[in-house]
Amino acid sequence: MARRDRFRGMRKTELHQHLDGSIPPRTIWAMMRRHALNPVPTLHEMQRLLSIQPGEEGTLLAYLDKFHYPMWITQFYENIQAVTEAIVADAARNGVRTLELRYSPIIHTFAGLTLRQAIRAVLTGMNRASSRHGIECGLILIAMRQHGPHIAKIVARQAISEAQHLHERIGVIGFDIAGPERSTPPRLFREAYEVASKGGLGLTAHSGEEVGAEVVWQTIEDLGVSRIGHACSAVKDPVLMHRLARDKILVECCPSSNYQTGAVRRGDRHPIVDFVEKGVPVAICTDNTTVSGTDQARETRLLKRWFSLSDIVKIHSQARQYSYIVRRPAPGTGVPPAPPVRRARRSRRGSPS
Repeated sequence: MARRDRFRGMRKTELHQHLDGSIPPRTIWAMMRRHALNPVPTLHEMQRLLSIQPGEEGTLLAYLDKFHYPMWITQFYENIQAVTEAIVADAARNGVRTLELRYSPIIHTFAGLTLRQAIRAVLTGMNRASSRHGIECGLILIAMRQHGPHIAKIVARQAISEAQHLHERIGVIGFDIAGPERSTPPRLFREAYEVASKGGLGLTAHSGEEVGAEVVWQTIEDLGVSRIGHACSAVKDPVLMHRLARDKILVECCPSSNYQTGAVRRGDRHPIVDFVEKGVPVAICTDNTTVSGTDQARETRLLKRWFSLSDIVKIHSQARQYSYIVRRPAPGTGVPPAPPVRRARRSRRGSPS
């Protein structure tokens, strides 16, 4: 098998992929055409609207601007279900065997869906595609920072009602916050995270993508997360790196996305190398396959600049152990599944031992 094919066929773990930013362009195009919503006349032009272009790189705001068009079609149950199935199929083709998708249900209720329907639409698509493609799946729900703490608590409560460990089928496995970090400190969402934790959900958060290491500290101490999305600024604080390594807080690394948003400067070594060298667990993630113009095989292949093939295989294998997906016992054992929550141990900042 060619080396290129070995990267594609490698068994992979995907822990940080947004549904909205990962819908295959052809799927969006077909749905827009069906609803007569296409803003441009060709698929090629549509792809330029959906994916970050070289001249548009450098800010998180320009990156997030690419999410507008998918929202036109993901306001309807059947469409949400269909795009979910397409995303799972794409992931499977790229060697993903453990897939966690994340999704903010609130922003998919503008055309009349209830919050529960917006969640169930994704779960229906996941359940259908999972068995078809031989891939284990779970859904992380996102509360958007700009919607405020009260909406976050509503999302957390609804997440629990659809929690995978309470049902026989694929369900919600985790809780996350995303959106602008500068004006919304983590402490505002402490109650929402307490709700999610008591409900047995895994706790992760976007942090350290556009702000300094001090906010990553706050995310750990105020929210009790066991994983962090991006955390690029953490490498500037040796004490924080020690804390992440000591408490085994996994960083969900998204190389292409980080370069495109300016979280990491083009030409610089990606922080994933520093994390691995300091003993911080990591996962190789796509963030948004369509917006970033990438896939899991491509993100995995990027790491060959810094890691051997065996090291990359090990990263994917170890990342699976941090998945929030419930692994149920064999039938007849009578052992109930435990909620997959690993809360970070609290310690005073500056005292890493």
